[in-house]
Amino acid sequence: MSGSPDDPRPVAGGARPPAVVLLSGGLDSATVLAVVRQRGFAPHALSIDYGQRHRAELEAAARVAATIGVAEHRVVRVDAGQFGGSALTDASIDVPVEGVAPGIPVTYVPARNTLMLALALGWAEVLGASELFIGVNAVDYSGYPDCRPAFVAAFEALANVATRAGVEGRPMHVRAPIIDLDKAQIIRLGLSLGIDYAQTVSCYQATDDGRACGRCDACRLRRDGFARAGVADPTRYRD
Repeated sequence: MSGSPDDPRPVAGGARPPAVVLLSGGLDSATVLAVVRQRGFAPHALSIDYGQRHRAELEAAARVAATIGVAEHRVVRVDAGQFGGSALTDASIDVPVEGVAPGIPVTYVPARNTLMLALALGWAEVLGASELFIGVNAVDYSGYPDCRPAFVAAFEALANVATRAGVEGRPMHVRAPIIDLDKAQIIRLGLSLGIDYAQTVSCYQATDDGRACGRCDACRLRRDGFARAGVADPTRYRD
C-alpha cells in the first residue's frame, strides 16, 4: 500500500523508487535522509556549495550520505556569495551570537531554499523521481521565510506548472517531513533511525574540522534540542 500524502511510501515488493533529498550536512537534513530510506525510497542526495562560510557542513554531508546510504550523492556549486546579503556568505557581516531573536536574522540567505529546490527539481525530472525532500522546520528555527509550510506548498505548485512531468500528469511532490516537529522530536526520531549526530555539523561558523562555536542560533537550537530530548549532545565544540 502506498503512503498517504504526508507519509508517502512506495508499493511494497518492488524496486526502491528514486527520491531527491537536499542534504546540507546538518542535523535536520540528516534526519530527513534517514526518514526517506526508512520509507522505502532510493535517496539521491544533493548538497549545494553556495559559497557558505561554514564549509565543514559539506564534508559532514558526505559522511552522512556514506553512513546512511544513498543511491548517489552529488555536490553542486552555485555561488550565492557573490551577491552577499547574508552573514553565512559575506565575511564582513558578523554571525549573531547573542541568542535567537524575533524576526529574520542576518544569517538568512536570500532565496537559498528556492534555489536549492529548483536544482533538486531538475535532477528529479532527469531521474524520473516524483518526490523531493527538504529538511526545513517551522518550529525550532531562526525565522527564515523559506522554512514555512506556505513556502513548501508554493514551490510544489510551481513545480507542477514548470516541469514536463507536471504538465504531462505526473505530479511532483515536495515533502518536508519534519516541518512541524520541534528539535527534540527531530533528534528522537533520528536516533530511532540510527543516526550518529556526531557526524553532522550545524554551526554557522564551524571551524574547518567541524568544531562548533556553541553561541550562534544554530548551535543554541541544536544544544537545547539535545537537552530537551534527554540525550547527550555529541557536538564537538571549540571550547
